Amino acid sequence: MDSPHLVPVTLLTGFLGSGKTTLLNYILTQDHGRKIAVIENEIGEIAVDSALIIAREGDIFEMSNGCICCSVRGDFIETLNRLVIHRDLFDYILIESTGLASPGPIAQAFLIGDEVDRKLKLDGIVTLVDAKHIGNYIDDYEVACEQIAFSQVILLNKRDLVNETELDRVEKQLHDLNPIAHVIPTQRASVDLDRILNIGAFDLNQVLDLDGHDHLHTREPHTHGNESVSSVSLEVPGTINLSLFQNWLQMLSFLEGMELIRAKGILNIYGSERRYLFHSVYMMFEAQPDRPWGEQARRNVLVFIGKDLNRKRLEAGVRSCLVGN
Repeated sequence: MDSPHLVPVTLLTGFLGSGKTTLLNYILTQDHGRKIAVIENEIGEIAVDSALIIAREGDIFEMSNGCICCSVRGDFIETLNRLVIHRDLFDYILIESTGLASPGPIAQAFLIGDEVDRKLKLDGIVTLVDAKHIGNYIDDYEVACEQIAFSQVILLNKRDLVNETELDRVEKQLHDLNPIAHVIPTQRASVDLDRILNIGAFDLNQVLDLDGHDHLHTREPHTHGNESVSSVSLEVPGTINLSLFQNWLQMLSFLEGMELIRAKGILNIYGSERRYLFHSVYMMFEAQPDRPWGEQARRNVLVFIGKDLNRKRLEAGVRSCLVGN
């Protein structure tokens, strides 16, 4: 279990014009009572009244509402690690990525070796989506699909610019791409910060309980434009050999030509009386025992999000990891 002293880091992403800067301006100027450090790509994009800045130290701006703001110098990981020096000034870190960047490499850095300071933990990936204009770019830009695929929370922004029918259509489109994300319609990126900060989305002890969630029933992949980003949900009976499953997952791209972006689920592991929770980012894999199965029917519930996914081959791959096969 993560130490309570670790600083939660939220990665904010979203395609160009989705409302990231609007959200950051809200965070830096409103009296919300939180001490949040914002790492921003271009400090000039944030329209902060100079009267709200009470102190400056190098690239660090301390705000009157308790937040601090700094701009990226070098790369995100370097800036993030430097910010730890000012640990006493904040309780959360929010990183804004560029509108044309995939959040994958930053998410992966938290799972690999010593790239990120051990005082920090990845808490979640929040993606803003422009409800009005998503149709203009999602079919043509692979990165827009990746931003949605990696997210745990999607802020469906500019809801006031579409009618209810259009909003429902976009929500379905988002759930097709990422059935395990929470979609929150917003206007001017206004959201209760408790819904995007300190949500524990990358804490295996708080993996979304997949039991009973209707939207996780098996569905056909949904293809966008010339990039086949899709999601596949499976429920497979039987008992999994954990070593075989991990090896298969890591070799998926090489063996099957499927590029896995994210996966998560509940596994019935051989020799364990407890459910196992797992998630992966790219080929990085984590799993740990959860609560005992008890009287609950044992099963394997899995969600895959990636490119060129093939439901039949994925199901065959999972079944190849079953004990007795």
